[in-house]
Amino acid sequence: MPVSKSGHKMTDVAFIGLGVMGYPMAGHLTAAGHRVTVYNRTVEKAEKWVAEYGGKLAATPREAAVNADFIFSCVGNDDDLRAVIEGDDGALAGMTKGAILIDHTTTSANVARELAEACAAQGCAMLDAPVSGGEAGAVNGVLTVMIGGEQAVYDNAAPLIDCFARARRLMGPSGAGQLTKMVNQICIGGLLQGLSEALYFAENADLDGRAVIDVISKGAAQSWQMENRYETMIDDEFDFGFAVDWMVKDLKICLDEATQNGISLPVTEIVKTYYEELQTMNGGRWDTSSLIRRLRFLK
Repeated sequence: MPVSKSGHKMTDVAFIGLGVMGYPMAGHLTAAGHRVTVYNRTVEKAEKWVAEYGGKLAATPREAAVNADFIFSCVGNDDDLRAVIEGDDGALAGMTKGAILIDHTTTSANVARELAEACAAQGCAMLDAPVSGGEAGAVNGVLTVMIGGEQAVYDNAAPLIDCFARARRLMGPSGAGQLTKMVNQICIGGLLQGLSEALYFAENADLDGRAVIDVISKGAAQSWQMENRYETMIDDEFDFGFAVDWMVKDLKICLDEATQNGISLPVTEIVKTYYEELQTMNGGRWDTSSLIRRLRFLK
């Protein structure tokens, strides 16, 4: 029985969606020795991936899924996910009994549960498995993966997820992965607004921002965002990282879920409106740390 470079059984894999995250994630699966067939809506991107990593190119998600033991997806939103999974040309139409769909898109918990039921009805299984770590985490294979689904399915898929993850955890039944990602985004949004206000305060108080961070990052204020974003925030550089457009989408998902649960998230609501203001400033593709630019603009 062939084994991958990681020592696990080599298997046939489909990867649907070769965006900023999916492109390197699919590459890690190939590097580990798995046989990968890719599909991307923009064919040129898939052709570039095959030229770089090898593997095969499929004309439709359905074609990519045929004979695949594991089908990975990483697309934009709920509607994008439904488009590549459901329908005559969707992956589900090509999946054979026992295949596992692993979705890394950040979506609503509702669509995760909906597609998990559709997979089960066909004798397949699904894990909702959104990721955190950004483009750098995907490129370096050190993503954090929050997963919803059944334990046995998770155990089966874990070796493949490990090809691009440094941390993974089963959080509960279908939808739990997406709910955990919502918690992640709520934390990031509020934290970045606080960090933006702090750095903005420092520069208007004639403090050396770098010196300030050097001191306070050794104490209770420390965070990943502080360590990795403070210099570019001080320098007003945001042409990288997780885009404002995607954060607006994610925070809307969080707020919709909160409404379903009968709770309010006042800070999250405010931060979402601030990101929407950045969109009106043509900042939709700026990194989420660009909240500080809004404060500078308002001065």
